[in-house]
This record gives sequence, structure tokens and C-alpha cells, in this order.
Amino acid sequence: MKRQTAQRRAIVQVFKQQDRLLAISEILDYGSRIVPSLNQATVYRNLKQLLEAGWLKQINYPSLGTRYERAHKIHHHHFHCKACNRVMDLPGCALKQEQIVPDGFVVQSHDVFLSGLCDRCAGR
Repeated sequence: MKRQTAQRRAIVQVFKQQDRLLAISEILDYGSRIVPSLNQATVYRNLKQLLEAGWLKQINYPSLGTRYERAHKIHHHHFHCKACNRVMDLPGCALKQEQIVPDGFVVQSHDVFLSGLCDRCAGR
């Protein structure tokens, strides 16, 4: 990875503090609280470098667009609350791949996107 600028350190700090899927707007919002001069072009440039270095991964959420999270997390899925718009990590994976793919198929990866109401918005 290229040199560690104050902007990159701020972006890395945002991901460490939030530890969840983040949109560009969230990264910019949280990051500019650390480095006020942070701008959208700088965020995109640094995300590209963090992706290339394998520190981040990009997830294309069907209804929300592109999000980013730290790479090397234990395999998990996400839940999007349609009321408060939060995206939360769901621990583990209940998908039994061997039961859903035909014989001879080799699954190399998968993503599961769940949506509905979180416990707060459902009133529980």
C-alpha cells in the first residue's frame, strides 16, 4: 500500500470504529470528523487502494448499492432494516450449500441479503 496519509489513516479508523458495512457517504461523514479536509475524491482514491491491498472488500447490495467493509472477517451475511436503513452483520451462515446445488457444481462464494425490520423498528 502507498504511504499512510492523514486521510487514509482517518478512513482506516472509521472502518475500525464502525466495524460494519459502510456507504461512501458514511465514510466521508465519519472521516471528515477526523480530518475536516477529507473529500469524496480522496475517499474513492483511498478505497481503491485499500481494496487492492486486500484490506477492504466491496459488496454490491441489491437494494442499497455498493458498500464496503473490512476484509478477512469471518464469513457472515447482512440484514437491511427498511425502516431505519441500518445494515447489520448477521453472525455465521446457515446456508447448507451442499443441499441446494446440483451434484457436480462447485460453489466458490455466495452472498445472502436479508431485509425487513430490525428489533427496534419492529417494536420489540
